[in-house]
Amino acid sequence: QMPRSHMLGVAATLQHEMTKHASLLEGVLTRSERKFAASFIQAPTDYFDAAPTFKQSYAPQSGEIFGILRQMKETFESNLSASQKEEMANQKAYEDLKAAKEEEIAAGQAQIQTKTGELADTDENNAQSKVDREDTKASLSADEQFL
Repeated sequence: QMPRSHMLGVAATLQHEMTKHASLLEGVLTRSERKFAASFIQAPTDYFDAAPTFKQSYAPQSGEIFGILRQMKETFESNLSASQKEEMANQKAYEDLKAAKEEEIAAGQAQIQTKTGELADTDENNAQSKVDREDTKASLSADEQFL
């Protein structure tokens, strides 16, 4: 015989899980199983080796409750397994994306450095060309004055 506190705990857990996961259990539990579980939640002591009462005129059916609980557990475990596989796939995809983006950032940084170096060389050549132009103008004017 199961202690009353255990029975009430099982009933409370069953009620909580059936409420919390109602959408998941919709296709898993039949209407009669849901009704049976609801009647167990209402009076859990009637199902565990108790003497028949006015609510129950037949033998206890705790096996059916355990069957429903086992079925719920299997559903939850399969959903958990599927969620974990999906999470691992998403984690892998994230790590691949992160690596690709880090490579893009590194390539961008290298390009910035290259372009900065090219700009400095171009600025230097431009400045040198201006100096050469001024020297050429000065030489031209001196040659024109000489002639």
